[in-house]
Amino acid sequence: MSAENLSPAERAKFIRDQIPANGLFAGLNWRISPEPFPLGENLAKEIESLGRVLLQFYRAVNLLYRKSVEGKQPEWVARWLDLGKPRELIELQRSSAFKNEFPRVIRPDILLTENGFSITELDSVPGGIGLTAWLNQTYSKAGEQVSGGADGMIRGFESIFGDAKQIHVVVSEEAATYEPEMVWIAEQIGNSKFKIQNSKFEGFSGGDAVYRFFELFDLANVSNSKKIFELAAEKKIRLTPPPKSIFEEKMLFALLWNRNLQNFWRQELGESFLARLKKIIPYTWLIDLAPLPPHGAIPELNLTDWQQLKSLSQKERELILKISGFSEKAWGARGVFLGSDLSQEDWAKAVDEAISNFEKTPFILQRFEKPKLVEANYFDFGKNEIVPMKGRARLCPYYFVSGEGDASRPQLGGILATIVPADKKIVHGMSDAILAPCSV
Repeated sequence: MSAENLSPAERAKFIRDQIPANGLFAGLNWRISPEPFPLGENLAKEIESLGRVLLQFYRAVNLLYRKSVEGKQPEWVARWLDLGKPRELIELQRSSAFKNEFPRVIRPDILLTENGFSITELDSVPGGIGLTAWLNQTYSKAGEQVSGGADGMIRGFESIFGDAKQIHVVVSEEAATYEPEMVWIAEQIGNSKFKIQNSKFEGFSGGDAVYRFFELFDLANVSNSKKIFELAAEKKIRLTPPPKSIFEEKMLFALLWNRNLQNFWRQELGESFLARLKKIIPYTWLIDLAPLPPHGAIPELNLTDWQQLKSLSQKERELILKISGFSEKAWGARGVFLGSDLSQEDWAKAVDEAISNFEKTPFILQRFEKPKLVEANYFDFGKNEIVPMKGRARLCPYYFVSGEGDASRPQLGGILATIVPADKKIVHGMSDAILAPCSV
């Protein structure tokens, strides 16, 4: 029997049997669905076209930061984005060598809600590239049609390095969970071209490309980062993502919503892209301690002081508090506090943490859009049966940006769906979540 004619149970077993011997995530498992997660034509088209909008947003962010440094946009923009960063990193991201560089992989986190969908954050150093590539390839072998096609992720990832003959994926200890998926994708592209390196490797040659699979807050534990950045600044190697912490900050969404910057966003994004982003990005604030005049209030919240945030009722706390970036707690579900899910005491503690850490590790506050319920199936290998599951879904499309300057274009490589059981409030990868590719 060919893989295309398998029953759902046989398909789930086929998918499980394709998992590489060393796995894809170190020590982590997930529930296997016998079919991709269906998007529907309208949602699929919207996600397909979103790459252009997000790339333009990154370009605009880059320009906004530069103009702020030059005094041509408000100085507080650069001051906010530089909070807690070491001087060397600030100098690096302001240097002319990386002036026009932006991340070549763009991955939004999209929650499906009753009102459509909501982008809760952007990840410029995302995990899941190899996993999604493997899911797309494996489900395609099983006869399923997946968004991006069987090899869209693999070809997309390869395309961001231009004509580099040797590509080094440098994986930090902190990102070691994701090393197996990178090993797998390197094998698919070809180990003569793609090499997985640790944080001590320094054997780079002129014309090589480096994929930085480590966060900028972790540079003290990545001993070859200084060498990598020096070679990239001298244009001897091609580096992505660039060493620019602005792209690892969740406060970019607070800047998008800031009324003082609306003319800038309108000019750089255009009316239609700006309207589209504001429709799908929840209202976001930065917890900034600057005092307000007695008659002033924080927009939308109508608070006159961030301390008042602590006394909101549970109903008023449909809000998410999270670390903006540059912290070991700024990824995964760490450093995230859902107001409506916490006691008054725990919420007050989280708010106090955000207020006290402003100068070092700023926090953002975001309207919480509750994910809607979706239907999915997974195969229970212990009971040998298909189990229906009501859950909440997060979609992670991967856009790969190839080409140079104004000619660079994003291409959708694939979409990873994470579906968690309905009783989970925050959607993230876990052992009782279904991970699957998406289909149109």
